[in-house]
Amino acid sequence: MRSMVERARRSVHILAPETGIRFGPMRQRGRKTMDLGLSGKRALVTGGTKGIGRAIAELLADEGCAVAICARKADEVAEAVAALRAKGVAATGKAVDVSDTPALQGWIGQAAAELGGLDIIVPNVSALAIGADLAAWKSGFATDILGTVAAVEAAMPFLEKSDAGAIVIISSVSGREIDFAAGPYGAFKAALIHYAQGLANQLAAKNIRANTVSPGNTYFEGGVWHQIETGNPSLFKTALGLNPTGRMGKPEEMARAAVFLASPAASFITGTNLVVDGALTRGVQL
Repeated sequence: MRSMVERARRSVHILAPETGIRFGPMRQRGRKTMDLGLSGKRALVTGGTKGIGRAIAELLADEGCAVAICARKADEVAEAVAALRAKGVAATGKAVDVSDTPALQGWIGQAAAELGGLDIIVPNVSALAIGADLAAWKSGFATDILGTVAAVEAAMPFLEKSDAGAIVIISSVSGREIDFAAGPYGAFKAALIHYAQGLANQLAAKNIRANTVSPGNTYFEGGVWHQIETGNPSLFKTALGLNPTGRMGKPEEMARAAVFLASPAASFITGTNLVVDGALTRGVQL
């Protein structure tokens, strides 16, 4: 019996967070990590200068992708592009407001030309519209919905030419459960999940996958929760206490989920909403 247990122990696949997914006993001894198959791919990330978007862009670059990013501030775009190039990959970027459809779509065409095509697009920008007034609804619709749809439409001719086209839309757990941000933000994030699942069905025959990542509360310097921690400590403490892990997520944790879904390693995953929230949400996703 002991020898049987030992053989089983040696043959199982082992998950080691610090080095990635490892395979079988022979590869285990060589510390072989899973290849996501992203080297040489070309990716575009909106809102790529800070937070989750920045983490996604950097991880894509670490995996060997050429990367294009945009954000509203030219100086922040320039700094982020320089950091990406320092990783040894081609990178380009421009100051673009994604709610300006002609500017956004024009830039995507330009970025694709610079990179020699596109394999991956990650619409990440949100207006973070939380107020209940009509202006918040208009802002959120123009940025979260139209900004995403316009980006996907502009990227589509290039994705159709790719042998592994992937769309990864950044949604939110606010699209699944009503919280203090109930209103435009949650409604638009829910709509993005619906949109992505529709794309997955429509584009499967073209070998283009579409998925969403729904982050839970994510903390980084200068981000929303950092601002809440400073301006409304009681709300921050309450939000922190709601998570069974006792903490908030990190941008790089959200990025790992997005980059995996964007990669050929996830070739049979499409139409999925991947929740990354440390068990914050209580609802069952069916």
